[in-house]
Amino acid sequence: MQVILLERIEKLGQMGDVVTVKQGFARNYLLPQRKARRATKENLALFEQNRAQLEAENLKRREEAQKVGEKLDGLAVVLIRQAGESGQLYGSVNSRDLAEAVTAAGFTVSRAQFQLDVVIKTLGLHTVKVRLHPEVTVSITANVARSDAEAEAQAKGGHVVSAEDREAALAAAAAAKEAALAAIEAEEAEKAEAGEEKASAADAAKSE
Repeated sequence: MQVILLERIEKLGQMGDVVTVKQGFARNYLLPQRKARRATKENLALFEQNRAQLEAENLKRREEAQKVGEKLDGLAVVLIRQAGESGQLYGSVNSRDLAEAVTAAGFTVSRAQFQLDVVIKTLGLHTVKVRLHPEVTVSITANVARSDAEAEAQAKGGHVVSAEDREAALAAAAAAKEAALAAIEAEEAEKAEAGEEKASAADAAKSE
């Protein structure tokens, strides 16, 4: 499906570009979010007619986002969570949790503005991007700890967990779980096989 973009979309195009996208992406995201319109002859003409106004509105929103971004960029928020000795959380930290923490710090943001591809499931300092505008993205630090004292110690240590680190940790945890399940299945199969051999021996003894 061809659409005309009403704002900059990362990895897709700039305002006014006519691009081809999958129908599902257009119908479920671009069109209902008013980020694009179907690239019909009428819509193209309407866009050109209103281009100056749309660009002026976009410029105003971008300038406002840049002002907020100057204050928000580098913000550190503390999220207290329970976790095991290995640092694995009993649960996770998602975009809603981050939005609430940043809002409590005095900024108005929504969960949709957080670019959190992988939820946070470990203690530590996690860098998270916040998109304030299609052309303005800043970063904050989520300090996930079991206590305020631990959060303070982590902040002094300064080790930041990247998105790649989070993905690797989740993959390692999934692999460990899969290995544990495989071990249990192997043990059960071994027990079942031993039981069958014992039963066969007993039957053989009876037949004699």
